[in-house]
Amino acid sequence: MQKIKAVFLNLPPIFRNIFFLTGVVFAVWMMFFDENNMIVQYNRRHELVALQKKAGFYKKEIGKVENQYQEIIASPESQEKFARENYLMKKDNEDVFVIVAK
Repeated sequence: MQKIKAVFLNLPPIFRNIFFLTGVVFAVWMMFFDENNMIVQYNRRHELVALQKKAGFYKKEIGKVENQYQEIIASPESQEKFARENYLMKKDNEDVFVIVAK
């Protein structure tokens, strides 16, 4: 017991302060052992950035689709073109040949 007390008294005063020791233990606990530790926060930050990039991509795609929709609604010729290209619709006196590339 005397050796432990001697080692404790040889420490600098800051390391003997109970408030400092409590703060260090709390900081270590929050950084490494808590449910929301630094590693988890780092991974969540990267996930957030990736999701924000995806959200930007999908907003651009929504804008493109809305423009296409407005073009299709604008005229019957564009509606016919869209139906022929995407749904392979045809007139009664036509034959449609679909060529599929390998």
